[in-house]
Amino acid sequence: MTGAEAADGGPRRFVPPLRAAVDRAAFDHPLFAGIAGFGDLLTAADWPRVVNLDARLALPGKRFVEQDAALLADGLHYETRIAEGRIATRAGNWHDLFNALVWARYLPIKCALNAQQCRHIEGMAAGQRNRAQAALTQFDETGVVVRVRDPALLAAWDAHQWRVLFEPIHWQSGRIAIAAVFGHALMEQALLPGRLLVGKCVVLQGDDDAGCIDTVARAIEEGRVLLDPLELRPLPLAGIPGWHTDQAPAFYANDDYFRPLREGRRYPPPLL
Repeated sequence: MTGAEAADGGPRRFVPPLRAAVDRAAFDHPLFAGIAGFGDLLTAADWPRVVNLDARLALPGKRFVEQDAALLADGLHYETRIAEGRIATRAGNWHDLFNALVWARYLPIKCALNAQQCRHIEGMAAGQRNRAQAALTQFDETGVVVRVRDPALLAAWDAHQWRVLFEPIHWQSGRIAIAAVFGHALMEQALLPGRLLVGKCVVLQGDDDAGCIDTVARAIEEGRVLLDPLELRPLPLAGIPGWHTDQAPAFYANDDYFRPLREGRRYPPPLL
């Protein structure tokens, strides 16, 4: 199951709802907490124009430019174009709007991901991708940054002991916490409340959310993380206390969603 798949089916292209069909209450979900400062761009009746989005977000050294035939005619790779300062953005598109907001909110990580993607692109034959590129893309689309203070909880997570991991007291006490929902594909899928989404996580030991973001960005820049998709810990987000409407004990017995650990699967230690 990928981070942006529902639990009730295999891989398929997600079709987001029309803007007018989205219940604005959906944006009250904790998954959107990191971009709450841009709520008006999500709830207004009309889509923001790309030129206005660029002016509002005002990223240093980067511009959001509308993706059209003229832009694509340059023949550049999407990531290469970003490195040169232009982020291709489709007008009236939830996926690209969330991507822009993640750029604005978590700029250091976005820049680090782009730099690493460009390094790999330069070293690969045209049309080829390696496992590091797959890991970078998975985190970009479905990533979550999690901080854990209790080693016993990390051990439970590593063993896929989901009932232990999702005990409310652990989340209420701060022994484990979401530092950032980073993946813009997760945000797009969460437009339909109740979907059983899975985040692909980079895990840290720490207490400060902003410090965690900087630590993750440095680790990506230095090539210490996201070298293989198997590094990413899966986190069934609907299991987090308060993140789903039905969290009765039977809910956590769904092995298709709360999957057992595969034999031989191991995760790296948390970042410090």
